[in-house]
Amino acid sequence: MLNSVLLQTTAPAAPKIDFGDTSWVLISTALVMLMTPALGFFYGGLVRRKNVLSTIMHSFFALAVVSVVWVLWGYTLAFGPDVGGAGIIGSLDWFGLNNVSGINTNYAPTIPHQLFMMFQMMFAVITPALITGAFAERKRFKAYAIFIVLWLTFVYAPIAHWVWGAQGTVGWIKGLGALDFAGGTVVHISSGIAALVAALVLGKRLGLGKEPMEAHDVTMVVLGAGLLWFGWFGFNAGSALQANDLAVSAFTVTHLSAAMGALTWATLSWIRQGAPSVLGAAAGAVAGLVSITPASGYVNPQGALIIGFGAGAVCYFSVLLKSKFGFDDALDVFAVHGMGGIWGALATGLFATKTVNAAGNDGLFYGNPGQLGIQAVGVIATVVWSGGITFVILKVVDLLVGLRVDSKEEMAGLDTALHGEAAYEA
Repeated sequence: MLNSVLLQTTAPAAPKIDFGDTSWVLISTALVMLMTPALGFFYGGLVRRKNVLSTIMHSFFALAVVSVVWVLWGYTLAFGPDVGGAGIIGSLDWFGLNNVSGINTNYAPTIPHQLFMMFQMMFAVITPALITGAFAERKRFKAYAIFIVLWLTFVYAPIAHWVWGAQGTVGWIKGLGALDFAGGTVVHISSGIAALVAALVLGKRLGLGKEPMEAHDVTMVVLGAGLLWFGWFGFNAGSALQANDLAVSAFTVTHLSAAMGALTWATLSWIRQGAPSVLGAAAGAVAGLVSITPASGYVNPQGALIIGFGAGAVCYFSVLLKSKFGFDDALDVFAVHGMGGIWGALATGLFATKTVNAAGNDGLFYGNPGQLGIQAVGVIATVVWSGGITFVILKVVDLLVGLRVDSKEEMAGLDTALHGEAAYEA
């Protein structure tokens, strides 16, 4: 009798939904959802008037098609039970959200499993949308529609499983001890490298270097950047998956890195061009947000300021190098997301500290140089996989439907040529 009483008193409590945590993650999910239309405004302002709607449509369409693919097979491949114990890909056990109910303690012990799925869906939505800036103003919409489904399936889902998978065997990068709190490798490096490959495969826009191709609406760009900054609080602080001090810390460092990134880029443009660029300030804020993403749950405010400064500098000079190498990444996706993501992932290995997150690790400047090497492995694996598989997908799509619009359509503008609509009255 005494033994049974002891067993009853020492048995662990059953997982229970916390209403505060659930409310916070619901809000965060909505904030991250907002980021994809915000990206549409950001990119839409950067292109020429004749391509505004087609550019915005890339983001809006991603919100629709990725949501459906994620429910059917994307989520189970990324987060489902591991296949073969290798930490490479999830099984199809959760196809169509089969068995995605209740609480999954491997991912989020205090919120409904389906809410975790929805939160991760919004990350999956924005990632391929980021790539579209590289091939803006020249890609067939049919090719884009096929590309986004294939890319989510064969690039995003596997990398997400490597870094975050924990159903059964953990993802192999996670198993190494790599730190990626909110998607430096999964979202930004993968999309940035894919953008570079896409720009190289599609080639340059007609008239590049001969015709004006400046941003047609800087106000729209700044609006998009501001909404991205706002939504990014859900992106990073929401990744704590609880309404706690870690979420507050991630919220704080996210803001500081964005602010320092904006100041750095604007200052560099001021020094080099004689005027503080408004576009530069917006791009610098995004660069700071990109770079803090993997580190947001592991670094203190001092580390965040350094990361934001590095982001502004690294991404600014990466944009300048584009002309040296002669490729046409139309909206500088590789410079901001690829290089910013790489810097952020490596900087996590420098500035991470267990005083912020005991479940993380210390970085180089806190006595653990090995963490930087582990971060580098994650970066290299993401670069190789995303770059290689993206190249294959683009070649397959090109064979199926052709990647690029013809010269007449490109010169006329994709808004009228592909969608039969115009953003503005003539």
